[in-house]
Amino acid sequence: MSSNDIDEKALPLMEHLIELRQRLIWSIGAFFVAFLVCFFFAKELFNLLVVPFTWAVHLAHLDTNHIELIYTAPQEFFFTQIKIAMFGGMVIAFPIIASQIYKFVAPGLYKNERAAFLPFLIASPLLFLMGACLVYFFFTPMVMWFFLRMQQPGGGGEAAIQLLPKVSEYLSLIMTLIFAFGLVFQLPVVTTLLARVGIISAAGLAAKRKYAIVLAFVAAAVLTPPDPVSQIGLALPTILLYEVAIYAARVVERKRAEASAEAEATASGDDPDRSDDEG
Repeated sequence: MSSNDIDEKALPLMEHLIELRQRLIWSIGAFFVAFLVCFFFAKELFNLLVVPFTWAVHLAHLDTNHIELIYTAPQEFFFTQIKIAMFGGMVIAFPIIASQIYKFVAPGLYKNERAAFLPFLIASPLLFLMGACLVYFFFTPMVMWFFLRMQQPGGGGEAAIQLLPKVSEYLSLIMTLIFAFGLVFQLPVVTTLLARVGIISAAGLAAKRKYAIVLAFVAAAVLTPPDPVSQIGLALPTILLYEVAIYAARVVERKRAEASAEAEATASGDDPDRSDDEG
């Protein structure tokens, strides 16, 4: 093999590496810019995340004029703001990062594969957003209401027990819930992709339904705080999404069967031997 042949074969690899570097620069740059913006507005973003706690205080019929969170270490709230900026930066930059991944992978795909992959690229962040909204508007108020109901006003020989959440622990709670629900809401996307490539089937998913229900409650126990409200609140949507995944797999299989039947019909119509026999 000559040196020219080696150079000709190495050139496409170098082009791919250069393109990969360019995509990484765009992705990291988008995250860095979004991180700076979110860090600048970190306090406002944290106050926005405290709103569900305010709703929980209202549901518990407590004093809504004095919502108090604390931090017990000098650097705690600063690092909390960094976590908010990182989380917000990743969420904001995700469309750009996903588009860079798609642009890098797309040239190696067939046209029909790109057309099949693109809807999932759009559906994935939308489903994650739906899970995050469910956490923000419903489950976080319910979970905090559950914890607030454990307070003890004191008096009559009883000690006063009051909930004073730490800013870091409250942020960890709501971020954990958002991540858990956002991950679970990807179930239809993952199962549909697996059904498209033939790894799983609707019949197989339906047959394993009872195991999926058990795993849903196990996953809810691991991913959420140890309270029944959040655990049941995550397990039930997971089971519902599993049923949606079974339906999506059936739709994929039906379309695949229709496409296969059309291809067979086209092949039969173009068969010259069959045309001669019919003539």
